[in-house]
Amino acid sequence: MTRKRDKKPPFEPGCVPAPGGLLDWRDSQHYDHWQMRPCALCEQPTPMRSHSGEPSHKVCAENWISEHPTEARLGRFASDVQPKRRSHEDDHA
Repeated sequence: MTRKRDKKPPFEPGCVPAPGGLLDWRDSQHYDHWQMRPCALCEQPTPMRSHSGEPSHKVCAENWISEHPTEARLGRFASDVQPKRRSHEDDHA
């Protein structure tokens, strides 16, 4: 009997933070549990991955956004898409 793995859909990038802002990389797909690779920006080993799979420390990506605000709008590094909050209007006690 074979087990199906529940695979998450591919990353959809969210917003690019303003220069000096912080990225929201809460999704576990930003962390590679098996392999450290050189950061694309500082070349030091990192388990972190951008939404496109590019190895990068989160702080390096945030600094890059601050230093390259025009190029950052193309979405090289972006935050996770945030799920919409559920309305509690229908909650009844």
